[in-house]
Amino acid sequence: MISFERIKKLEKAGIIKQYVAILDHHKLGRKLHAFIDISIKDHSKGAIDAFVDDVVKHPEVMECYHVTGESDFLLKVLLDDVEQYNQFVLNKLSTVPNIGKVETRFSLSTREDTHIIRI
Repeated sequence: MISFERIKKLEKAGIIKQYVAILDHHKLGRKLHAFIDISIKDHSKGAIDAFVDDVVKHPEVMECYHVTGESDFLLKVLLDDVEQYNQFVLNKLSTVPNIGKVETRFSLSTREDTHIIRI
C-alpha cells in the first residue's frame, strides 16, 4: 500500500498528473476497438500539428500516437459497432486534410487493459 506522504510527493513532483474515473466501455455500449494506421502526405511540422489537432477533437479518438514504420500515426478509436465506425470514417476522418492512406484493424478481444505504471 502506498502511503499518503508518498502520494503527496508524487503529486508535487508532477508524476501524478490527474485522477480519473475509469468507465466500463462495454456497459456504455462501446464494444468496438479500432486501431487505425494513417499515413499523411505532408510531413512538415505545421501539417503534422494541424493533422493532430483535427483528429483528436473527435470524441471517438481515445489515443493518438505519432509512430515509426509504414504509417505515420496510430489512432485507438472506441465505437459502438462497425456501422458507427463506417460513419466515423465517412463523416469525420475523411474531412481531415492531409490523409494519404488509412488502414484499420479491429480488436477481437482485450487480453490486458491497464493504466497502472508500477513504481
